[in-house]
Amino acid sequence: RSSVRVLCGSNWSLVLQGQWMLEFYAPWCPACQQIEATWESFAKESERLGITVGKVDVTQEPGLSGRFFVTTLPTIYHANDGVFRRYRGSRTLEDLQGYILERKWEAVEPVAGWKSPSSIMMHGMAGLFHFSGWIRQIHNYLTGTLGVHIWVSYAVFILATLLIGLLLGL
Repeated sequence: RSSVRVLCGSNWSLVLQGQWMLEFYAPWCPACQQIEATWESFAKESERLGITVGKVDVTQEPGLSGRFFVTTLPTIYHANDGVFRRYRGSRTLEDLQGYILERKWEAVEPVAGWKSPSSIMMHGMAGLFHFSGWIRQIHNYLTGTLGVHIWVSYAVFILATLLIGLLLGL
């Protein structure tokens, strides 16, 4: 049984309370696979360190990865009572533990307020990521289930974009 807390769109706000280390990963990512055992060992030490260790699968949670503006994998964040800092250190167990025990996170500048995962701006970014996932599902339905040619699907989205733009312009 894993000691790592799995976070998703419905429970991510747990990170706003207490001290956390959070990894964003994808199952297909070689670098993420390489750090997996270390992350599990780090989580087993979490009680002693006074933190909670979590992870987010970006393939399952595009909105959450958008909220944190994850652009590389794996991405690690430290959170302390809703103040987020990006961890850029070595990914060895000793360095991860040292980051917490020696309070090295205090020397790292927090994520700017407007880019903070709990800000309204990043809430909107999460919505855009959800919307893009929804569009991808519709495209897959049109091409896979209904057998519509890919270019016809693209034409449908182009037409929908033009019509929505026209309506908003009125």
